[in-house]
Amino acid sequence: MFSPTRAQRLLDSQTTAVLVFDGAFRLSDINPAGEMLIGHSGRQYLGCPVQELFEAAGVLPERLARALEAASSYTEHELVLRLRSGKRITVDCVITPLVEPGRQPELLVELQQIDRHLRISREEALLEQHQATRQLVRGLAHEIKNPLGGLRGAAQLLARELEREDLREYTRIIIEEADRLRELVNRMLGPNNAPRKERINIHQVVERVASLIEAEGHDGLALQRDYDPSIPELHADPALLIQALLNVARNAVEALDGRGRITLRTRALRQFTIGSRRHRLVASVEIIDDGPGIPEDMKDSLFYPMVTGRAEGTGLGLSIAQSLVNLHDGLIECESEPGETRFTVLLPLEPSHD
Repeated sequence: MFSPTRAQRLLDSQTTAVLVFDGAFRLSDINPAGEMLIGHSGRQYLGCPVQELFEAAGVLPERLARALEAASSYTEHELVLRLRSGKRITVDCVITPLVEPGRQPELLVELQQIDRHLRISREEALLEQHQATRQLVRGLAHEIKNPLGGLRGAAQLLARELEREDLREYTRIIIEEADRLRELVNRMLGPNNAPRKERINIHQVVERVASLIEAEGHDGLALQRDYDPSIPELHADPALLIQALLNVARNAVEALDGRGRITLRTRALRQFTIGSRRHRLVASVEIIDDGPGIPEDMKDSLFYPMVTGRAEGTGLGLSIAQSLVNLHDGLIECESEPGETRFTVLLPLEPSHD
């Protein structure tokens, strides 16, 4: 058997967060990994009920009660908890009752945070989704543009043969609509030229976007800046990044209907993974609005072309923005709930490491 001292050393060396609760669901012990998970010293919370560890933690006491009543281990994958700081985490949770004769029952809770693994899987799927969509759009564009060209040419020839102005008006409509559809297809395809990269300061790009949004004259809109001045210069095409961020920012303005708050936040992220590629340094540009949030049925298809929640929209802004950021080996992510929608633009600052 392990001595108490050795058992404590083994517990402290675990990378899995381990929390022990008594029968009243009060914290009686916690290892260093658990302290890192909750973001506080364990001594501060010893003797505190589980509700003081996790905000709105009704789901966890219910799971503790179920395991204690059944006197058997309980496992749940991808359990979402909100820390007292407001941060949401996703964990795999194992609850094991500790019942010994003559002693009060306790509950051993193991929490393995899996947010990073879920994010990597989500990003890989997003990148694959975007590449597949672009291939599909390119194929459709070829099939559409060829007959459009023939239709437009036939309308021009017909216009030359018509003497009546009212009849030529119909051919003008055909030509204009053919041109409009061709332009729409070109926008769906996104940029075809390689980026013209140069050393730039990301904050010059963000400030340019902010000034364009402010110039549009939304009286009820508050624009806030929260910049990290330590972000080094990156090698990028400033015009393409301005367009990408502007598309995302305008999407936020439309979601707010011109009234609300948008926060522009920049951060430097170290040893950060985009998709399956690890980068030593990544620039994060967040565009956060306090609007109603994105409908659940739109979240998975948000970056598809032609997907929009507005009757007058084309649904190309976010799809094009994703394409422009992909040209810089980056990615746009989105998290949304009522009261906060966060688009995060991730741009590598240094060569990637597989």
